Amino acid sequence: MPERTTQIADSADSADSAASAASAASAGGADRAGSGALARAGRALAGLSAACHPLPAAAVTLFSAVLAVAAGHGPPGVALVAGAVAAGQLSVGWCNDRTDLRRDLATGRRDKPLVAGTVSPAAVAWAAALALLLCVPLSLAVGAFAGAVHLVGVTAAWGYNLRLKRTVVSWAPYALAFGLLPAFVTLGLPGAPWPPPWLMAAAALLGAGAHFANVLPDIDDDLATGVAGLPQRLGARRSAALAGLLVLGSAAALVAGPPGRVTAYGWALLCATATALLLASRRPAGRLPFRTVMAVAGADVILLVAELRP
Repeated sequence: MPERTTQIADSADSADSAASAASAASAGGADRAGSGALARAGRALAGLSAACHPLPAAAVTLFSAVLAVAAGHGPPGVALVAGAVAAGQLSVGWCNDRTDLRRDLATGRRDKPLVAGTVSPAAVAWAAALALLLCVPLSLAVGAFAGAVHLVGVTAAWGYNLRLKRTVVSWAPYALAFGLLPAFVTLGLPGAPWPPPWLMAAAALLGAGAHFANVLPDIDDDLATGVAGLPQRLGARRSAALAGLLVLGSAAALVAGPPGRVTAYGWALLCATATALLLASRRPAGRLPFRTVMAVAGADVILLVAELRP
């Protein structure tokens, strides 16, 4: 009896050990699965962030928020303007990357998240659609007419992604969307005033210049995949020169448009813009022209704050 009891106890201990080992292995597998799911989610989130064209989206959103402050919006109005513009910019950026996927695969653009596989095409498409849906109520919350104007600009940007980038009027959606941005801000104020014409002209010129500068590094790949907008038809050097003239014209409109004498900052802005664009045009194939345009836009914002402050 004692011997048999010992054998039974030993068998029970072995069964318990086996069950514990199996349980530990299962828990370890669950932990690894959970960690793997978190890692995949993190990669997808990073891929979505990169696919929305974060630098231009952030720059346009910040510009809009600063313009709203300068125009006289209170904190709620500034938040609504910034939220609507951010949603619109995110939708346009994600739409752009999803629309360009086939071309990016053909040209081996491993810097693009969709080509690198860090995020799925379905996720980017859904993100673009949701951001666009969110943009509608946020825009209209600023004001019915103001919201409609903003949505016209967002629609123009989607039109560029889906069709117009391959045509000779590829610059027009940029000019229209940027030109209407100041109107979106001011029409949301009491009395729904339109912005001064010089401000809308300056924004439209800046948008068109940004288009020519942004396309410069990709002209050869664009032509190889059937994208023949106006910059691609003109070529890199002429497009770089035209981008510089448009951005310089934008700065000139901001400096000379408001009533009164040109300030010292205005003259300095014109000289600095001309110098920076001249230097950037010497390297038309790189990202320098577009980054220069972004820097000029930042300097323009400082001038606008001084000129539009109520």
